[in-house]
Amino acid sequence: MSKPKYSFNPESLSYDQIKLSPRQKIFKFLRGAVLLLSVSFVFLLILSLFFDTPGEKIQKRENKQLLYQYELLNQKVEKMEQSMDEIQQHDDNIYRLIFGIDPVSENVRKAGVGGSNPYKELEQYSKSELLIETSKKIDNLTRRMVVQTESYDNIMKLVQDKEKFLASIPAISPIADRNLKRFASGYGYRIHPIYRTLKMHKGIDLTAPTGTKVYATGGGKVISAGYATGGYGIKVIIDHGYGYKTLYAHLNKVNVKVGKRVARGDVIGEVGSTGRSTAPHLHYEVRKNDQTENPVNYYYTDLTPEEYEEMINVSSQMTMSFD
Repeated sequence: MSKPKYSFNPESLSYDQIKLSPRQKIFKFLRGAVLLLSVSFVFLLILSLFFDTPGEKIQKRENKQLLYQYELLNQKVEKMEQSMDEIQQHDDNIYRLIFGIDPVSENVRKAGVGGSNPYKELEQYSKSELLIETSKKIDNLTRRMVVQTESYDNIMKLVQDKEKFLASIPAISPIADRNLKRFASGYGYRIHPIYRTLKMHKGIDLTAPTGTKVYATGGGKVISAGYATGGYGIKVIIDHGYGYKTLYAHLNKVNVKVGKRVARGDVIGEVGSTGRSTAPHLHYEVRKNDQTENPVNYYYTDLTPEEYEEMINVSSQMTMSFD
């Protein structure tokens, strides 16, 4: 209970007790309440400016931890990008090179994300730059992983087909010529035996007596067998797949028919001198994607390194061809 208050009365020269009306009491109470609330508000405002509430402390701590986690994630993504770069280099420069296939184009590896701005919804956050940059890196890495997975799937198919590939491509001499004594003319510009002028010789000439066996240099399917115009005489063409074909010309006879599948080392005919030929010999060509290549590059399973080097020396000499 509040103590009574008094005021001095000059007329009576005494102190009279102050009595407030109900209205004055209410007004006094309200004024005190407003003053208290004002002081409390100012106090809380000062506290909020200079001190964090427990909830704000927790939120700031969580935000700091989240930012740290994002930085760690960014570092991990960068390391993954470096690893993906190394994988891509091995894919293009080793694995695909082994199988003779083109590298995956940069346009395919770096294909963009559709849409005008796929990261627009992230712009509303306080750390939007970090969120957007990290999201871009992850999306780019994901796309590269998809492309790389597809590339490895293709290479795996080639690996599974490797045995068939090695058994199919030309790899031996088409006639028994262990001592290279029958190598008469190599690939390239040679003196034509009839016209006596330099002319591109698209294969190699191997001399041998008429009737000498001619062997398929790789597995494949016979697509031509018999006499042909154009100077080849009796010839055989084998399609080995993978873009490879071999031609055996000026034969005396053939032992195979069109459509027959042959294996490396099968006898397909005999040496002769049919067509535009000056002596019994075998004209042998290797074609890849319908372009002739030097057949001596396809003797690698038939000769030692020393014998192969000797054959290169013999084949490079400027001699007269036999056809």
